[in-house]
Amino acid sequence: MKAEIHPDYHMIKVVMTDGTEYETFSTWGTEGQTMNLEIDPTSHPAWTGGNQQLMDRGGRLSKFNKRFGGLGL
Repeated sequence: MKAEIHPDYHMIKVVMTDGTEYETFSTWGTEGQTMNLEIDPTSHPAWTGGNQQLMDRGGRLSKFNKRFGGLGL
């Protein structure tokens, strides 16, 4: 490997939105710095399943249900 082209890999503290914190290695910031997250798995809708709606664009969902709706598994 070439010398001095890689970022410094050091220990930082990560603070989640609910206040929990942990230490991990990262190339972000400097040694001992704290990263405060604005979005984490406990609050983001992608992980919590919040407010997801199925949109029927162009009748695709209706067409699918009409075609395969009678197949009871």
